[in-house]
Amino acid sequence: MAHDEGLYAWRAKMMFDSGDWVSPWSQPHHKTPGIYWIIAISYKIFGISEASVRLPSIMFGIFSIFILYEIGKIILGKKVAWLASAIFSVELLWLQYCRLGNPDVPMICLVLLAVLCLLKAELHPKYSPILHFIVGLSFGFGFLIRSFMIFLPMMALLPYLILEHRRHHLKNPLLYIGFVLALVPTCIWIWLNFIRYGDAGYAELFKFLFSLGSSERDGNGIIFYFWNIPLKAFPWSFFSILGLVLTIRHPIARYQSILVGFPLVLFAELSLFPTRLSHYSLVLHPFIALLAAVGLNWLGEHYFTRNKRLARNLSYAFGGFGIFLLLASIVIRIVSDTKSWKYATLGLAIGNACLILPTVWIARYRFGKKFLCVRYWLAGWLIPAWLGLAVAGSLGLIGDYNPDVKNFIQHNNSIFQNYPVNLVEVHNKIEVLLDFYTPNHGKRVEEASQLPTNSYAWISVKQASQLTRPHRIIGTVQEYQLIQIF
Repeated sequence: MAHDEGLYAWRAKMMFDSGDWVSPWSQPHHKTPGIYWIIAISYKIFGISEASVRLPSIMFGIFSIFILYEIGKIILGKKVAWLASAIFSVELLWLQYCRLGNPDVPMICLVLLAVLCLLKAELHPKYSPILHFIVGLSFGFGFLIRSFMIFLPMMALLPYLILEHRRHHLKNPLLYIGFVLALVPTCIWIWLNFIRYGDAGYAELFKFLFSLGSSERDGNGIIFYFWNIPLKAFPWSFFSILGLVLTIRHPIARYQSILVGFPLVLFAELSLFPTRLSHYSLVLHPFIALLAAVGLNWLGEHYFTRNKRLARNLSYAFGGFGIFLLLASIVIRIVSDTKSWKYATLGLAIGNACLILPTVWIARYRFGKKFLCVRYWLAGWLIPAWLGLAVAGSLGLIGDYNPDVKNFIQHNNSIFQNYPVNLVEVHNKIEVLLDFYTPNHGKRVEEASQLPTNSYAWISVKQASQLTRPHRIIGTVQEYQLIQIF
């Protein structure tokens, strides 16, 4: 697990184990509990495991792809909608978070559902009341899952709601009824926290918001997303820029403020918000996929069959990139240690797949294989991304971020299953993972002197080196050691 995923998993586990689904911790919490409830329900159905933590994100991720297809079909037509959903499914950051327990993917699914219902309400006025009610529910439950972050996509929809379709959407009372109704679980949770902690029960939500809005993190300045999004969405980010230019030059009637206005406003919001992190931009990625599909489809239609120079150059450039990856992977395989071999394997897989594009081009225009039409050329862009992500997942590069913790516990399973394991707290990131993966918890203590005799304990390497009591070191994981106290 990654660290943040471990936090969500551990907090949900505390709820599940204690039976307290309001506040199982000893102090007010700074986030709304929706994601913890979702994961805890998954524990209830499937048992406590890493797979149970990630299953909700996987399901919401799959739903999001189908919803994006429906949105694209309304705005751009079936062909481009299919291409957009295919691109969306192989975007690196999106797929990475679909395999992590997190609140971002469920929130994005709800945002896309709200957008789809708004579009459907225009096409089917007969069902407008229920569709607007679902829109309100989506945003209300989005607040339960992702707290104040849901207001960023809500504000990004204002150009569409106000400038183009004010009467049709914002004057429908069921939109607001659905929103208020979906806020009821959050309000009940806040009220129960108020009873338990007083004003601090709800003030912590605002304190966390103000802390995020008061300073930058990790030196990520206002230009952070200008380079981070193109990197994390490569190569689709460049096609999306082309698609953006095309849709600005040739506006799409009725939907311009969704396809162009929404991502631009949201990008501005994210850039102006002081705390800038990669996963905050996840909500942009469905629209990157839509615009990339517009750009790539235009390239296929206008340059693959008509003006061929640009498509030819892109094909050869991508093939050159593939050759570079192949050569680099071979060098890594020869000169580096075995720990780097998995990166070489990934490079070999992607490098070979990148050769599909120039192969299709050469076979069609040098050897007359006319059956290799534009669909094969488009597939040549998708296959390397899909194959690269599949190989990265099989090698543990995606979804297995701390394998040493899990492997160590599995290797010493007889101890963990038969004895409680105490924890000497040092409040660092690895402690969260130890909390989740340790099946049989003992005491949590501040000092090693508080550990009972004839017991097992997790203790930091630094603390273990200063321990004077008789003990045996069973093994070391990152900065922690498992010891037995005599």
